[in-house]
Amino acid sequence: MIKGKRFGSLFLFLLGFAVLFCSVPSLHAAEVNLSYANFPPAKTFPCVQMERWKQEVEKRTSGKVQIQTYPGSTLLGAKNTLRGVMQGQADIGCISIAYHPGVFPLCSVFELPLGFTTSTSASLALWDLFQKHQPQEFKKFKVLTMFTSAPSNLMTKTPVRSLGDLKGIELRASGILSKILDSIGATPVSMPMSETPEALQKGVVKGLFSSFDVLKDMNFAEICRYETVTNTAVYPFAVIMNKSSWDGLPDDVKKVMTDLGREQAEWTGKYMDQHVEDSLAWSKEKYGIELITMPEADMQTIKENTMPLINDWKTKAAETSIDGDAVLSEIETSRVKYDPAK
Repeated sequence: MIKGKRFGSLFLFLLGFAVLFCSVPSLHAAEVNLSYANFPPAKTFPCVQMERWKQEVEKRTSGKVQIQTYPGSTLLGAKNTLRGVMQGQADIGCISIAYHPGVFPLCSVFELPLGFTTSTSASLALWDLFQKHQPQEFKKFKVLTMFTSAPSNLMTKTPVRSLGDLKGIELRASGILSKILDSIGATPVSMPMSETPEALQKGVVKGLFSSFDVLKDMNFAEICRYETVTNTAVYPFAVIMNKSSWDGLPDDVKKVMTDLGREQAEWTGKYMDQHVEDSLAWSKEKYGIELITMPEADMQTIKENTMPLINDWKTKAAETSIDGDAVLSEIETSRVKYDPAK
């Protein structure tokens, strides 16, 4: 009999505890649950910024919003994120504008060699351009923020101290960077970044044309001991949200996300620039890399030789009623305003 009473008391205690335990999450459950898809590996800067944005939104909404992130193409890949967000497969997605030629006639201007020396200055200039023009190319989405990679530079097995040293050298590149290399005498080889380490090992390419963060992130500094500064094109990115998902958010949540737009662009740029500095320092300490500055005369030649790419963009922009000269003038004003190496 005593055992029965003890069992009954224990049962009531456990039942009460279970009810209390189950009721606690309901008091603090998120009112809004969102998914955020990204395509590069988790350690790369587009995904680092994604995690920072998630944390800030959750913190600033006091847990009202919870965001599940999907790095490394685990939900949507690089080329299907745009459509996936449009169709609601993810609420939010990070896209590389370069992967969608012709879709973003205004913002694709940031794929050109415009002379930015930092990700911060380019990211802020991109955000300013978008805010001013509110281009129709993004009318099907809510744009949450924008940013760019760091400027692209040369990483090679043998030193490139002048444009003459580039003649005929096979270098990995993609998109408009391939056209830039071709215009200055190198031989561009297009391939995914994931295939580049093996291509370097086998001698298929003698280097690559990208931002310096990959020296550490992908250990390219081990093979490419010579780094030549050219500060040419950056890669622009946009973080987009499904329009229905956005429309369904409470006004206070919309304000948090809207207020984060420019701040996130600047934060990402500063993170990227610091990461580049850290990668160069790490590469110099571990592998003794040499950082080379291209002669001013050669830099002027690069500018002249890549001008046809800018003119081509202006021609295509005009077809969509974009005043290319005015846009380029705005960007140059922003570059002078934000870029430390004016």
